[in-house]
Amino acid sequence: MGNRPRRFTRRAFVGAWAAAPLAAKTRETGKGALFESDWRRYPDPATELTVFRLTDPAHASFLPAFYQHAVARRGFLLFASDRTGSMQAFRMDLKTGECRQLTDAAALDPASLTLVPDERAFCFFDGPLLHQSNLANLRERELYRIPEGWERSPGTSLSGDGSFAVFGERRQGGSRLRLVGLARGAARTVTEAPFELTGPLVRPRRAQVLYRQGQEALWLVNTDGSQARRLKLADGRVGPADWAPDGRTILYLSFPEDARQLNTIREFSPDQNADKLVAKTSQFVHFGFNRNTSVFVGASRNAASPTVLLLLRVTRRELTLCEHRATDPAAVAPIFSPDSQTVLFESDRHGKPAIYSVHVEKLVEETEP
Repeated sequence: MGNRPRRFTRRAFVGAWAAAPLAAKTRETGKGALFESDWRRYPDPATELTVFRLTDPAHASFLPAFYQHAVARRGFLLFASDRTGSMQAFRMDLKTGECRQLTDAAALDPASLTLVPDERAFCFFDGPLLHQSNLANLRERELYRIPEGWERSPGTSLSGDGSFAVFGERRQGGSRLRLVGLARGAARTVTEAPFELTGPLVRPRRAQVLYRQGQEALWLVNTDGSQARRLKLADGRVGPADWAPDGRTILYLSFPEDARQLNTIREFSPDQNADKLVAKTSQFVHFGFNRNTSVFVGASRNAASPTVLLLLRVTRRELTLCEHRATDPAAVAPIFSPDSQTVLFESDRHGKPAIYSVHVEKLVEETEP
């Protein structure tokens, strides 16, 4: 693992913290409003590593879903907060901590927030409406509206080239996977299922979509609707899952039916139809991985040790980063920054859900964003 130069990490965070006022101040109101830094730092009780709290726990703040593009290569974070009285999207500068309000949504879904690949715009669901917004001028355009008689299922994602979005729609008797082009908003149904399909993820560099059947199964289908198939995973319940960045494999948590057994990280190759163990964990209930999948970060559900840990793939050894002490360990959902030098996660340990970060440049080798 090693220590290499970084683009933005400790110096920027410490400098902004030192300059931060005791309370954030608003420069204006509504879409485009600017808020000064809320950053605070503290030594972790378990490891004495410095932890940065990036948002004020007096109001609720959330990261997008763990598989979304939330941390920009250009050094800002896309997140949601109710600091203005309703849930809205914000852009946080990761050099200064300053935040800008991006939306005036009526019913923003925080999990749906995601940057488009060029990071000049972002997409989100506002109730039944799928929007795209330009980050420079905050102009929005409606891409799609959930039709009458249908409800949106949890989860949405973009293709790697940003040309389309996928999500599920449900109604009594089943659900369907929808694909919407971002250029013109043209929509079509990819496949239908007799259960509620959730969490669709477009496969990188392939014309396929992965989707969930609760914790029971993962399914894969071509974007033209052909060859929908249930994947032959390990026995047990299926936890969080995501594509490896190269699209060759799916990394997922496997929860054994016997609660006395350890939760494991596993890897499935759709092309070889092969599933293998990556590592046993100290009861990870959520996890993420760096760009080359050499290092994992997990949130433990162990009540005696509610921590965020690193797991090195080659040795299968864990290292404690910090305590999370979240009411719901699954909500911690830790992720790496694009260069693998920072871990971000959620916790309500100090009040309402807030966003935290820990620098890991001395522990994890830098990766190319």
